[in-house]
Amino acid sequence: MNNRYYEGVGRRKESSARVRIMQGSGVFMVNEKEIEAYFTRLGDASEIVDAFEIASQSKESFDVTVMVNGGGVTGQRDAVKLGLARALVKMDEELRPPLRHSGYLTRDPRVKERKKPGLKRARKAPTYTKR
Repeated sequence: MNNRYYEGVGRRKESSARVRIMQGSGVFMVNEKEIEAYFTRLGDASEIVDAFEIASQSKESFDVTVMVNGGGVTGQRDAVKLGLARALVKMDEELRPPLRHSGYLTRDPRVKERKKPGLKRARKAPTYTKR
C-alpha cells in the first residue's frame, strides 16, 4: 500500500482546513467524523465532494482526511472545498484548468470588517439627533 498523501490548505473567513488525499476506499473523514455527520446541512457535503466530479476522478478510489477549525459552518465548508481542490491539483497538475473554471481554486477574500470608533458596529452609526 502506497502511504503517500497530497495535502492542501484552505481558508475562508476565520476557518482553516488541512485536507489530505491518499489512495484508498472512498472514506471521507472531517475531524474524525464522516462528512455527512459533520456537515449536516442539505447540500454542504455534496458541494465539497463535487470537486472529484469536476476533476473527473472517482471519489471511491481516494481516502480524504480533513482537520478543520475556526469559524462557522459555511466558512468551514468553503475552507474544506478549497483545501480539497488544492490537494487535487498537487496530485495532478492537469486538474487545475477545470477546477479553476468551476471556481474551486479561488480563495474568497471577504472577511468580517472591523468595528470603527464612534460607531456601534463596522458601519452602523448611532442615531442622529438634532438637539
